[in-house]
Amino acid sequence: QVQLVESGGGLVQPGGSLTLSCAGSGAGFDVYTLGWYRQAPEKQRELVASLAFGGMTNYSDPVKGRFTISRDNARKMGYLRMNSLKPEDTAVYYCNLGGTTWNPGRYWGQGTQVTVSS
Repeated sequence: QVQLVESGGGLVQPGGSLTLSCAGSGAGFDVYTLGWYRQAPEKQRELVASLAFGGMTNYSDPVKGRFTISRDNARKMGYLRMNSLKPEDTAVYYCNLGGTTWNPGRYWGQGTQVTVSS
């Protein structure tokens, strides 16, 4: 059974940076596609970025060029580096495992709040 725990969220000013972390446990972390999703108030959960087993990355258009997804399989850790943050990036961010390039798998973390505001 895979379990995921996110950390690193918080309040940041526009233009600032944050790095989210996702700590995994259980078997298979290194072979699953890692995804980061976000959900803003009154909006549907959406893909932010994904990183497949073979190293292929995928980013949604709103974050392309600003966010970077990465992972450390030996430590069972996933990361999302977020630069040049905007107020519209405010959301709860979720780590996901086991999905595909564009769709989530069944393993979710509990989420971490990111608020971008001056």
